[in-house]
Amino acid sequence: MPTSAPSATHPSPHIPAPVTESSGDRRRPAARRDPWLLAVVLFVAYAIVSVGRYRHMASRSWDLGIFEQVIRAYAHFQTPVADLKGPGFNILGDHFSPVTALLAPLYRVFPSPVTLLLAQAALFALSAVPVTRAAARLLGRHRGLALGIAYGLSWGLQRAVDFDFHEICFALPLIAFALEAILAERWRAALLWALPLVLVKEDLGATAAAIAAVVAWRTRHTRRSSQRTFWYALGVAVFGVLATAITLTVVIPAFNSTGAYDYWNKVSGTGGGPFDGIDTKLRTLAWLLIPTTGLLALRSPLLLVAVPTLGWRFVSSDPHYWGTDWHYSAVLMPVVMLALADALARTSNSQRPWLRSYTVHLPAAVLAAALALTTSLPLAQLAESSDIYRKPAPVKAVEGLLARIPDGATVESDIGAINRLTSRCRVFWITNTQGINPQFIALNNVGGNYGDPVGYAHQLHPNAKYTIMGETNGYVVLQRQN
Repeated sequence: MPTSAPSATHPSPHIPAPVTESSGDRRRPAARRDPWLLAVVLFVAYAIVSVGRYRHMASRSWDLGIFEQVIRAYAHFQTPVADLKGPGFNILGDHFSPVTALLAPLYRVFPSPVTLLLAQAALFALSAVPVTRAAARLLGRHRGLALGIAYGLSWGLQRAVDFDFHEICFALPLIAFALEAILAERWRAALLWALPLVLVKEDLGATAAAIAAVVAWRTRHTRRSSQRTFWYALGVAVFGVLATAITLTVVIPAFNSTGAYDYWNKVSGTGGGPFDGIDTKLRTLAWLLIPTTGLLALRSPLLLVAVPTLGWRFVSSDPHYWGTDWHYSAVLMPVVMLALADALARTSNSQRPWLRSYTVHLPAAVLAAALALTTSLPLAQLAESSDIYRKPAPVKAVEGLLARIPDGATVESDIGAINRLTSRCRVFWITNTQGINPQFIALNNVGGNYGDPVGYAHQLHPNAKYTIMGETNGYVVLQRQN
């Protein structure tokens, strides 16, 4: 991965030189507003897609329900229990993400899963500010804005927006601000932005260490004040690695009833290794580097920050981690886009005419690729159909049925009804009540998956009797007879 300094030769008169903050943005107040205006537009777009999926009861996982249970507990100063993972299960024994407690005050005022989705949309959109600002500082207003828009439309972000809520929404702005600070040579700011990553998720301590390693690399041969920063960076790198190790081996097992980290088997289980699923992994790398950066990001050391995330995903034995679905690639998007901005600035004065020409045209090409790909990604829903803006009548009927379940009741549910109940009931995952006979069972039986719902309820709870309280549009609610 070449990291040599740009050539000292003067740029061609037809190739625009990198624009510095003093010569560009400071003279153009509108340019300083661009990142924030883009963030507002992206927030609205992300919110429509994610809230639209919720309004259509089209959630594809139980994650939003789990996080709502956790944040609801924080909001009421209780232990962060996620009953969907098992009755009384402390979420800190699953993933170490105490950062989600920051949403507790907002959730206390607006107790709804929509609050989490809007907060996530805002955090994703916020991460576009440092990406756009850093790119504009290096490349000029228009090319910087092109990269900012391409980042906001990137497939990794769109996949995450379309897949409920996850704690990684906090990681994106932290990573983006940290890398922006590196590109502006604000070393200590970069380290300070990286440190909180250890509170977002257990694996992100390694990402914080990678950011610190990049700072150390860039300051190793500079003046004395930066030499002190070199040692600070090494300290942060060591802290990130130790934080990850301690969290995985001590902290999470301490909160887990089994005394272990439940996800080790996804690394050490059958399968996995660097060559298993190699075709899927290579496709993921191609998606990361070709449409988003035209491979030029390989010329920037910032790309090293992506290595920890790609490392654990590709070593894992779980094929879900290898591909481009779900939310797993979102944290890589600010890395590859700012690595591209860095590489563009590095190669703008290249002695190779073809490379200088490639540098000039690449931001527009990356933006065009993002726009083209968006036609088959979630944000395409904004223009394809007006249905996303309306709540379907069948959903209203199902909500009316679920509203008959009283507040504070115990409910066993599958994915369909979870997100309509976790804000006001104690909700368990279907088949995982661990001996508790809930007062209600809510089932999505649209395809007749459960056959006889009453008979199925008897299989789940042989010592209790359930009758159908109501059903509509394929949804069935059963009530326990005391």
